[in-house]
Amino acid sequence: MVHPTSMASRASTQAFANAVGARRDARASRSTAVVPKVLSAPMARVNKSAGSFIAGARLASSRRVGGRATERGTRLVVTSSGANSFGNFFKVTTFGESHGGGVGCVIDGVPPRMPLTQEELQFELDRRRPGQSRITTPRNEFDTCEILSGTVNNITTGTPIAVLVRNKDQRSGDYSEISVAYRPSHADATYDYKYGIRAIAGGGRSSARETIGRVAAGAVAKKILKTVAGVEILAFVSGVRDVQATNVDLETFTMADVESNIVRCPDQEVAVRMIAAIDEVRVRGDSCGGVVTCVMRNVPKGLGAPVFSKLEADLASAMMSLPATKGFTVGSGFEGTMMTGSTHNDEFYCDKDGNVRTRTNRSGGIQGGISNGETIVIQVAFKPTSTITSKQMTVTREKVESELRARGRHDPCVVPRAVPMVEAMAALVLVDHVMQQQAQNHLWGDMGFAGGDIEDILPPLADTSSRANNGAPFGGFAPMKDADVEKNAYSED
Repeated sequence: MVHPTSMASRASTQAFANAVGARRDARASRSTAVVPKVLSAPMARVNKSAGSFIAGARLASSRRVGGRATERGTRLVVTSSGANSFGNFFKVTTFGESHGGGVGCVIDGVPPRMPLTQEELQFELDRRRPGQSRITTPRNEFDTCEILSGTVNNITTGTPIAVLVRNKDQRSGDYSEISVAYRPSHADATYDYKYGIRAIAGGGRSSARETIGRVAAGAVAKKILKTVAGVEILAFVSGVRDVQATNVDLETFTMADVESNIVRCPDQEVAVRMIAAIDEVRVRGDSCGGVVTCVMRNVPKGLGAPVFSKLEADLASAMMSLPATKGFTVGSGFEGTMMTGSTHNDEFYCDKDGNVRTRTNRSGGIQGGISNGETIVIQVAFKPTSTITSKQMTVTREKVESELRARGRHDPCVVPRAVPMVEAMAALVLVDHVMQQQAQNHLWGDMGFAGGDIEDILPPLADTSSRANNGAPFGGFAPMKDADVEKNAYSED
């Protein structure tokens, strides 16, 4: 016997397929072009990083009937993109839109028994929030986060952690002009091309407000990395327009140095010039771009999974998923192309403690797609904000050329607020690779198969010999004692 719900579901699916087919035929009847001949075998493709399954369809060769192109043998393609999730072992899914009820994330893979408070997440979100200064968007959001699940009495349980930030200061009426007109260089047009619909107010998912979930998840990842490996991740604004900060000591600058001015550049003299450069475009309704440099200190050797998950490849993917990014480099970057091998190579030596080090760091802490223990240095380029109040020419959805002067509240330069976003994405990549390294290469404990000390080959992520981490394996979190369990226990009312 067929369940009536199943029958209804099939009927609904068939109706949708018929509607799609009718719409496709209508498009074909209006077209005078020949449909390209595409022939492929039925296939199924699995996207491992997103956990998605894509069932492929066979598109038969086209033919012409009565002067128009038609298609034969086409089947509906059913997809599940998973494009809103990031990571494999430490998986983060972000949700929400700029002018919706709220934004946030779900974090899966967080180790249990880790102390975690709302204040720790809020610290990073406060660095990202709007309305910080005259060189950021004036939208007044406090971005107060709520931890909805995954913790008991500020201790992680190992289950998914859900974080929510409610939107409070939306002004959807400011977007009436762009309800039909596309903002030049914005995602308005491409979202319409792809989905046939878009969230007009605030840009929906294309807004940088989506990054709240990333920053919240990055705060958790930062804490794990600091606890198990002593990793420190810091970013700063190294360029605004043609103003460059070239004298920052990448090994010694601190968070306090970065947060000492509104543009987040640790070089105070250069920061003044950067602020002036942003002010100059802000007062005339224009915008400008810049560069964020991020350093990752004390990263364990051996992170990275050649060949398709090399560490710099995953970092590049993470950074280029941020809004407004247009470029990524690691180490010497494009400048390295102007050097010779003899000047670019990082020579090895042994330090006083017997550790293998490099005398220079043009590789940026990564060689062969694997971390070498030196400081990882990357740079991320951000384009000028596309929404500006200056007059621009554009077209409407009906393909009518028109003039647009956008309203709304937008950053004249995104890089000051991009600093915590870059740090967050770096943390998400590193924590995922740390977990992968632990799962694959530390599975056998301290001894390798041949009886040799695995520490000679794969250094542990933290000092376990001194029990510096309260007896926890691999520098993790120690099992809770009975008293701790009782203290953090709870019951349902």
